[in-house]
Amino acid sequence: MHIYCRQDLLLNSINTVLKACSTKTTMPILECILLKASNNKLTLVGNNLELGIESTIDADVINEGYIALESKIFSEIIRRMPGEVVEISTDDNFMTSIISEKSKFQIAGQSGKDFPALPDVEKTNICTVNQLALKEMIRQTIFSVAQDETRPILTGEMLQIKNNNLNMVSVDGYRISYRQLQLSNENGEIEVVIPGRTLSEINKILTSEENEDVTVYFGDKHVLFDLGDSKVVSRLLEGEFLKYEQVFSPDYETKILVDRKNFLMSIERAALISREGKKNPIRVEINGEKMIITSNAELGTAREELDVILEGKEITIAFNPKYLIDALKAIDDDNVCIHFISSLTPCIIQPEEGEHYKYLILPIRVNA
Repeated sequence: MHIYCRQDLLLNSINTVLKACSTKTTMPILECILLKASNNKLTLVGNNLELGIESTIDADVINEGYIALESKIFSEIIRRMPGEVVEISTDDNFMTSIISEKSKFQIAGQSGKDFPALPDVEKTNICTVNQLALKEMIRQTIFSVAQDETRPILTGEMLQIKNNNLNMVSVDGYRISYRQLQLSNENGEIEVVIPGRTLSEINKILTSEENEDVTVYFGDKHVLFDLGDSKVVSRLLEGEFLKYEQVFSPDYETKILVDRKNFLMSIERAALISREGKKNPIRVEINGEKMIITSNAELGTAREELDVILEGKEITIAFNPKYLIDALKAIDDDNVCIHFISSLTPCIIQPEEGEHYKYLILPIRVNA
């Protein structure tokens, strides 16, 4: 293999595929990046057998071929290259020469034949969505993916296409995050669970440009995100995901409308005291047109008061402040509606109108 390519494009591709390279593995080839040169294109691939990422750039290909290079040293070399153009060539023994201006490295590579190919995903079940919209949906739900491996299915997010809406749902046992996006094209019904780590890495690759789309292909065991110059393939999680529709009850005994930003800042201040205690909750008392937020710890106490619009009964309830903060930070609306049934049942945070987001949070039982 012998190629010339731009250093900045190559480094950007390396940074993209690095997200799928293993750092600790019994298969050293998985710590490598595969370079494939053909048709004046250079394709880089990272694959840890759960997540695979492919990125393609333009290159001047003198001799076609492929080589697997240890990802860490290769990325560090390219990052520090002095010139705008990098020359990469290999010999029959997989020794690789990397040259830019007066800098030259020679590193040992491995045969590209030993590098595991990315899984084929049938391009039948398809969904096209705006990259920025998907990026926002991931940001607004990823924080409540379970970190505990005791229920592996909950370490992923459910991606569901139903009634021509794209729904994303995450559950960690203490809260549920739900986001909905109306799709512009007709789509068949799909329900898969994608590992949280995959979505975190995809979120870093998705652009914030408003006019860029990503095409998603759903297979039986894998999902493929096609971003044009980059492709991400991930295994799907198997198992029974929570039937979230049954959990979001429309019933309530108490409903309030509150300014989201003021509510968020009040909780953050109260949590300063709560954080000093042993996971002390914050207490929320809704009394008439007022919401009183208090926290008590050995360090001291905090009290906040907010105006609300109340419908229904007064209530006192306690929460882990982090769960409220995470949800409120993920919402862009000025005001939010919160539904309560009792001090021992979850609250649901949702918009004034519509159902494009819902956040369910379990309360904490406290002594009166």
